[in-house]
Amino acid sequence: MKRQPLEPALAEIEQQQLRRRRATVEAYPEKGSHTEVIVDGRRLVDFSSNDYLGLAAHPALAASMAACATRCGAGSGASHLVSGHGGEHAALEEELAAFLGRPRALLFSTGYMANLGVVTALAARGESVLLDRLSHASLIDAGLLSGARFRRYPHCDAAAARRLLAESTPQTTVLATDGVFSMDGDIAPLAALSEAAREHGAWLVVDDAHGIGVLGAKGRGALELAGMTGEDVPVLVGTLGKALGSFGAFVAGSADLIELLVQRARSYIYTTALPQPVAAATRAALRIVREEPWRRERALALTARFRAAARQAGVPLADSATPIQPIPLGSAQAALAAQHALREAGFWVVAIRSPTVPAGAERLRITLTAGHQESQVDALVEGLSRACSSASAPGSPP
Repeated sequence: MKRQPLEPALAEIEQQQLRRRRATVEAYPEKGSHTEVIVDGRRLVDFSSNDYLGLAAHPALAASMAACATRCGAGSGASHLVSGHGGEHAALEEELAAFLGRPRALLFSTGYMANLGVVTALAARGESVLLDRLSHASLIDAGLLSGARFRRYPHCDAAAARRLLAESTPQTTVLATDGVFSMDGDIAPLAALSEAAREHGAWLVVDDAHGIGVLGAKGRGALELAGMTGEDVPVLVGTLGKALGSFGAFVAGSADLIELLVQRARSYIYTTALPQPVAAATRAALRIVREEPWRRERALALTARFRAAARQAGVPLADSATPIQPIPLGSAQAALAAQHALREAGFWVVAIRSPTVPAGAERLRITLTAGHQESQVDALVEGLSRACSSASAPGSPP
């Protein structure tokens, strides 16, 4: 049988203005900050990064990573269960568990792998997985790969989730959601979901990748903000590459949960362990999160400043109080035109298009960080006001 050519599929993606193109983005050589970047040779202010606390370029993280690399080498050399599990891994797992108030934590190489590992370890064929409709792609893929009956409820609709739980099989059910939704910036109704899961004996899994480090009095995330504990949410997933400024992910929960993942989670068992220098850098980041609460306070204060100025300028806003600020534009063409206009004005803001968001929900995704200056936020709002107006005009550039 003749192999089908790929050109028609690529042409269709191009025609729909959905083709993704990578830009080469380099940090501007300014010590301790990633807020200004060089994109294809041009200096821009970055409002697309998930580096919410400004830690990715912090000298303490770089120093910890370099010192560990000198001592331990650049790579782990094997999976955790063979010979790749080192002292920095063990120390980071203990410190993450203590920070989050959980008995144990387990490192994964990526957030995608953490979600795959959790869901497929807890649910299998004949069981049920329920997800918020706007959950991250890794949770969706985990539900599909588990072989369980897979259903999604309307976004942030805890009542609908409760109804689906009532219809689920009597076997294991996993109810999973993002804590803070990565493209919308809103927060899941965690208390109502926890109550529903407890009532129906389901495992509640919360992926708080965008909340940990940013939300809550001590930076413990959306659960702390909601006044919830490990009893309310037995499975907590988080990443290290956002507010913590490094790379990797973890699952935190009971000792038995973590032991089950060590035995069953294929995305943990069958992959090389995170490099120890990355774990060392993350330990430095965790210390800063504990000792410098001003970083999350500043990120949230700049978020409030942005929203107030954007409302006054007539910039469309979504309902988000987190540093993720979507600017809904309604089409791929409008989103790309706004991205182009902002780039010309000196800002790096990326258009988000289908399938990352539903067709018709295309947007810009603004993120505020502790490293931004008030003047940069104010200038961004001015640029957005012009960009949103020009993006909706006929003949706007793609």
